[in-house]
Amino acid sequence: MSKRPLIMKLANKVSIESKTYTGIKETDSEYKILDPVVTDEMAEVGLGLKVRKFLTTAEVAKKVGKPEDYCYEQLWKLSDAGVCKVTKREDGVDTWFLPIWVPGIMEMMVANKENVEKYPVIAECFEEYTLKRTAMLAPNMPIGNGLMRVIPVEKAISGETTARSFEEISEYIENSYMLSVADCSCRRSRRLMGEGCGHLEKDMCIQLNDGAEYFVRTGKARQITKEEAYEIVKRAEENGLVHQMPNLDGPGKGLAICNCCGCSCFSLRVGEYYNTFDFVRSNYVAQIDPNKCVACGQCVENCQVNALKLGQKLCSKTPVVTEFKHDHPQNTKWGPDKWNPEYRTTRKDVVDTGTAPCKTNCPAHIAIQGYIKLAAQGKYREALELIKKENPLPAVCGRICNRRCESACTRGDIDEPIAIDEIKKFIAQQDLNAETRYVPAMINTIGEPFTNKIAVIGAGPAGLSCAFFLAQNGYPVTVFEKENKLGGMLTLGIPSFRLEKDVVEAEIDILREMGVTFKTGIEVGKDVTLDQLRAEGYEAFYVAIGAQGGRNIGIPGEDAKGVITGVKFLRNINLNGDTNLSGRTVVVGGGNVAIDVARTAARAGSSDVSMFCLESRDIMPAAVDEIEEAEAEDIVINNSWGPKEILIEDGKVKGIVFKKCTAVFDSDHRFNPQYAEDDTMTIECENLLLSIGQSILWGDLLEGSKVEFNRNQTCKADSFTYQTAQPDIFVGGDVYTGPKFAIDAIAAGKEGAVSIHRFVHPGQSLVIGRDRRQYKELDKKNAIIPLDSYDNTSRQKAAKIDDSKEKETFRDLRRAFTEKQVKKETERCLGCGVTIVDEYICVGCGICTTKCKFDAIRLVKKTDTHGVPFEKAIIGVMAPTMIKRVGKIAINKVTHLFSKEDK
Repeated sequence: MSKRPLIMKLANKVSIESKTYTGIKETDSEYKILDPVVTDEMAEVGLGLKVRKFLTTAEVAKKVGKPEDYCYEQLWKLSDAGVCKVTKREDGVDTWFLPIWVPGIMEMMVANKENVEKYPVIAECFEEYTLKRTAMLAPNMPIGNGLMRVIPVEKAISGETTARSFEEISEYIENSYMLSVADCSCRRSRRLMGEGCGHLEKDMCIQLNDGAEYFVRTGKARQITKEEAYEIVKRAEENGLVHQMPNLDGPGKGLAICNCCGCSCFSLRVGEYYNTFDFVRSNYVAQIDPNKCVACGQCVENCQVNALKLGQKLCSKTPVVTEFKHDHPQNTKWGPDKWNPEYRTTRKDVVDTGTAPCKTNCPAHIAIQGYIKLAAQGKYREALELIKKENPLPAVCGRICNRRCESACTRGDIDEPIAIDEIKKFIAQQDLNAETRYVPAMINTIGEPFTNKIAVIGAGPAGLSCAFFLAQNGYPVTVFEKENKLGGMLTLGIPSFRLEKDVVEAEIDILREMGVTFKTGIEVGKDVTLDQLRAEGYEAFYVAIGAQGGRNIGIPGEDAKGVITGVKFLRNINLNGDTNLSGRTVVVGGGNVAIDVARTAARAGSSDVSMFCLESRDIMPAAVDEIEEAEAEDIVINNSWGPKEILIEDGKVKGIVFKKCTAVFDSDHRFNPQYAEDDTMTIECENLLLSIGQSILWGDLLEGSKVEFNRNQTCKADSFTYQTAQPDIFVGGDVYTGPKFAIDAIAAGKEGAVSIHRFVHPGQSLVIGRDRRQYKELDKKNAIIPLDSYDNTSRQKAAKIDDSKEKETFRDLRRAFTEKQVKKETERCLGCGVTIVDEYICVGCGICTTKCKFDAIRLVKKTDTHGVPFEKAIIGVMAPTMIKRVGKIAINKVTHLFSKEDK
């Protein structure tokens, strides 16, 4: 005997009449979902209903032998709970029916927010049912007959002469007598299970006609106009969401327009989990024009089912991935060995043989090939917009980036790499002018600002990047900066002759226009604590204070007057404009910061500047071009020398003794300098600037928190999410990695914003459905580049205003490219990368077409199928397909056996 016989009878009734499953047990989701909210009285009356056949209250009352008023009360409770559906006939009489389980009862039950929040088992049952019960359906349902069906973006098929009305969203909206919008049941279920993917549930599903009537009457949705419906559809497309419709009533008779993500949707999951995409696909498939594609990656990153990947456009001596091959359930035995249960965490952006080196090696994976192409077409604003998908500080990076993209550029193996940074600098000049700058509009799934307050601590590149992407997503962000100037090390640690401060300020002004609030002169931990900020309503913190302190060498005499760390020296110059540095100056260090310190010292009045570093010239950490710029300013660089002793007279530095460095690293390439102690050199100087590294000045910022530290005082945090042991504290930039480059910090800032968005919404996982952005560059040695296939123009060089005055001024005398130079330089790009479509996986949603700025991708009609009423689908469609499959599998097995014997 079952626990509750009437509930069991009702569960079995729905399953039997749906022709889907019999033999329901107490442990099955069909029983468990009803048990918390359906009383025996409700179940008894519900047993008088039919699946997908409307009955009046009088008809139900007659079947169950109960008074009409009593039955109406129980039927309304069932309808409110989501177990049955109510709609009025034209004569005003309410009629009722039982939907099938999915799509139907289970979505409707999850849509009752009060019940599902109280009984999360409802959400769990919805998830469980859609996983288990579709295992048999998935490989046996032909294209166009799944329980849900993808509807393509209408704009993507607007020029298609064979498009059918049931494939056009506008037809459904225009022909509806009533429309409503409700929260997404799939996302709500995921949230309640702690498996949300960051795509939020609010106002995502549109109901049509009697579906809208039911949802509005039972308080599960709000009525909307046609204009509002179009706005929701547009917003879904902007956020990369796939349109789907229930496919139970034949062509043109859908009851809802769902806007789905591949990481939470239970319908798309049937394709992704079981690797059976025919179950949900539309009649279309995406196709790429490789001659137009520039591998910007926007289509790849927005494909909800991971059907698009970046690959190689260049020919190759060895085979590269140009297409995908799959077994097909139509002729293959389909089981767990064919499934992809980890699809939410195994997403890949790049094929195994790699893609464009520039995008791969950029820490932020900017669409370099894409913005170069747009610049070549004179579309500079569009190019700036594309850059800002990943980098909110392009004008800054155009001046100080260490250009890993150029170091990896395939063109560099022929003559010289593309001047990528100079092209970006030219494009980003628009940001310096209030009339031409690009200020991104807010974009999120709910279409309105969030109320969750976020605090960013530190106004350097990581903090600014995080604030930018949070603001773009609609969050109220406040940036706290302990200095009176914003920009962090961009302002305080980089000399003006490399990065003018008005450039940094112009980029920050854009964040102000986006709604970011800046509070300067406030040191968190001293002037205000994290707990006080929590009390003010801040829900998450992004800590990015940078490595703003210098490091001492650890030898006697470092406290003498005239000895100062290079970081402090640059900070004093940038904060106070104090350029009075007389006498001879020695700079200890061989990195880019040491170069900046030396060049600044020369401008600050030093009569003679020399540099000493441990490394030999070939392994100096400073960039080659920066070394050359320093030497052009008469700065002498002395390699393979390490400090031994500081000489002091009357408390002031008099000079420094160096000893010969014979090796910087040991056999395991660990930093372990070795010296010839007797081989020394004494250098007299009045100023000694130590630029051997940076330290993090934490103060009391994290006092009382659970944040843990590494030996070098960087924070311990998850390498993917940047979350620390204190759940509401995320870190990025130098405080996590140690001193690195601005572009590394910018990339980390975006990832921090992604994590914080998920964190402040309960039930959202920080990792599920998240792009891991794992890139692999193509094998340049195997690339075939015919001599007549590329423009042989030499690399363009940016001019300088006046070379003779360069070492005398703190002004940046470097010009940007002219427009003519940009045109010439962009023509040198080899166009290494291309997007590749896996047509088996592609569900034909068309979202990719909305993201491409190059008209390189379109939807092509492959089939012309449509669904049939549910009553005919199981027996009339699925059963014959199963029989055909058995025959095809048998034939395929025999064919495969003979082919093996032939081999």
